[in-house]
Amino acid sequence: MPIRQLSETMINQIAAGEVIERPASVVKELVENALDAGASRIEIVTAGGGLSLIRVTDDGSGIPEKELSLAVARHCTSKLSDDIHDIRSLGFRGEALPSIGSVARLSIRSRTVSSDSAAEIGIEGGRVSAVKPAAANRGTTVEVRDLFFATPARLKFMKGERAESSATSDVVKRIAIAFPAVRFTLAGADRSTLELPATGDTPEGRLARVAQVMGKDFPDNAVAIDAVRDGVHLAGHVSIPSYTRANALQQYAYVNGRPVRDKLIAGAIRGAFADVLPRDRHAVTVLFLSLDPATVDVNVHPAKADVRFRDPGLVRGLIVGAIREALAGAGIRAATTGAAGMMAAFRPGAAPFAHPGPVNGHRSYEAAHRVSGFSGFDHGSNLARSPHRPLDMDEARPQRNGFAESEQAAFDTGPLASADTRAGTAEPAEALLGMALGAARAQVHENYIVAQTRDSLIIVDQHAAHERLVYEALKNALSSRAVPSQMLLLPEIVDLPEEDAERLATHSETLAKFGLGLERFGPGAVAVRETPSMLGETNVQQLVRDLADEIVDNDTVETLKERLNKIAATMACHGSVRSGRLLKAEEMNALLRQMEATPGSGTCNHGRPTYIELKLADIERLFGRR
Repeated sequence: MPIRQLSETMINQIAAGEVIERPASVVKELVENALDAGASRIEIVTAGGGLSLIRVTDDGSGIPEKELSLAVARHCTSKLSDDIHDIRSLGFRGEALPSIGSVARLSIRSRTVSSDSAAEIGIEGGRVSAVKPAAANRGTTVEVRDLFFATPARLKFMKGERAESSATSDVVKRIAIAFPAVRFTLAGADRSTLELPATGDTPEGRLARVAQVMGKDFPDNAVAIDAVRDGVHLAGHVSIPSYTRANALQQYAYVNGRPVRDKLIAGAIRGAFADVLPRDRHAVTVLFLSLDPATVDVNVHPAKADVRFRDPGLVRGLIVGAIREALAGAGIRAATTGAAGMMAAFRPGAAPFAHPGPVNGHRSYEAAHRVSGFSGFDHGSNLARSPHRPLDMDEARPQRNGFAESEQAAFDTGPLASADTRAGTAEPAEALLGMALGAARAQVHENYIVAQTRDSLIIVDQHAAHERLVYEALKNALSSRAVPSQMLLLPEIVDLPEEDAERLATHSETLAKFGLGLERFGPGAVAVRETPSMLGETNVQQLVRDLADEIVDNDTVETLKERLNKIAATMACHGSVRSGRLLKAEEMNALLRQMEATPGSGTCNHGRPTYIELKLADIERLFGRR
C-alpha cells in the first residue's frame, strides 16, 4: 500500500483515540478548558453515563465569535507561548475540541463580556458547521451528544452506565480539590447530584474543599504538610497511620495545580508510610507540588496524566522526608473512627457474636438492659429465659424479694473477672491526667492497659505498643552509625549491564553505610566483598540486581534499607513485652510515657493500632447522658 496523507477527519479520530478514552475524559478536557477561562462556577450535566449527553457550562471569559472556528481546529490554542517548557495552564495541545467533534455531535455556544450576543458552532462526526448567532449568558456552554457514534467499535469497550458515571464523578472531584474557589455541580438523570460550593483559596478553604470530597472525618485524622527543598514546594495533608483505606483511590496528587497519577509520587507515598501501615492498607493523601514549569515535563502523555521530573530523586526525597517529619511532629494520635467502632460495639444489639457467657464465675453486665414488660421482683411471676434477658439464670434458682447477696456478686469490690493488675487505688497525679495517654489505671486480660485522661478513656495493646518502641530504637541505632558488615570469604561477582554497574559504583559510598561493600570488577560487573551482618545468609545476586533496578526508577538505594528495617521489625516483635505478662503500675506508666515520646507509636510495625481512645462525651452518650 502506497504512503498517503491521511484525511483531517481520520487524523482527528486518531487523536481522539489517544485523548478521549471514555466519557470521563471528555468531562476532564472540558472542565479544564473552563478553568483556564477563569470560571468561578462550572455546571456539568450527563445522561447515559455520558455517552448520550455531556453538557459543561461555565461563567468564564468566553470565546470571541471570530475565534470559534479556530477553537475547533487542530493545534489552535490561546494557552501556549513560544516556549513549550513554560506551560502554566491545564490545557495547551489544542486537540481536545476537534478530537471530540470527530467522534461525537459537538456544539459550542459562547459569549464574551464585551459582546452583546452569543455565537454558536457545531461539529458532527468531523464536519464543521458555520458559526451562527445564539442566545446565552456570559461564558461558554459545550454540549456533546452521542459520544463515539462515528466510531461504533469504541462503544464495545465502554463499561456500564453506572461505572462510567462513577468515573466522571471521580474526575470532577479530583479537579475540584485543586480549585476550592470554584463552585462545581455535577447532575443528571443517571446520577445523584454532586454539589461542591466554593470554599475560598485559603488554607482553611482548601481543607474545607478536601472535606467536601473526602469526607468530614479526614481533617480530624490528617496532618498538614509544608516543606521546601531546592525550589520545590510540597503542601497538603496526609492521614495519620491509624486512618487508612483498602485501596489507593483516595491518594490525590497535583503538580502545579494539575491532577496527576504519577508512579514516582505513588511510590514515595508508599515509602513514607512503609513502617506504619499494613501491606493491604493505604494512606489517604492530598499533596500539591509546586515547582518551576521548566523542571517538569507535562507533555509526556496525551491525556497529561503522567509527568516527568528533571530531578526525580529530589521530588521523591522531599515527599518521603516531609511526610515522615510531619507524622513525627504530630505526636501520638488515634483515628477518630476507632472510637466510633468502639461505640458501635458497645451499643445493645450491635454485637451478634458476643461472648457466650461468663467463664470464671462472674456474670456479664454488658447487655443488662431490660425489655419492656418487666414485672419487678415479684417472685410469683414465671420469667422465661430469653435472649433479651441474659441475666436470667437457671429457672430453678430460688427467687428472692429485692437484691439478695447473690444478686450483688457483680458489684463486689474484689478483683473482677478481667482485672489482672490494678495501678493503685489512689487518685492518679494531676500531671499524668494531663498527658496525651494519661495515667494507667489497670491491666486487663494480661495484655491491655486501661488509662485515664481528663476527658477520655484509653485502652493500650501493651505488646503492639512496646513492639513499636523497640523497632524505633533499632532503626535509630541503624541510622546513627554504620551498619555492621560481614566479609565474604570469596567476593561475589555480579554480572550486570554496564549502565547498572556504573550506577551501583556511583552509590557505593551510600551502600557501604548500610554494610554492603562493592566495587567495579571490569566491564559490566561488580564485586561484592561485604554484606550487612543483619541479613545473614542472603542472595547477593538478587539483592544487587534489585538495588540496580531501584536506582534506575528512583535514583535511591532504599531497597537495602527496607530489608534491614524488616529484620529490625522482626527482632522488635520477638524482643518486646509479650501478651500475658503482668505489669506493675510503674511499668505501665513508663510505657505510656515512652509512647508519647516516640514518633509513629500510634501503630505497631504491622500497621495495627496500638491504642484506642474513647472520649468522655462518647461514654456519656452511650449511657444516655447526652
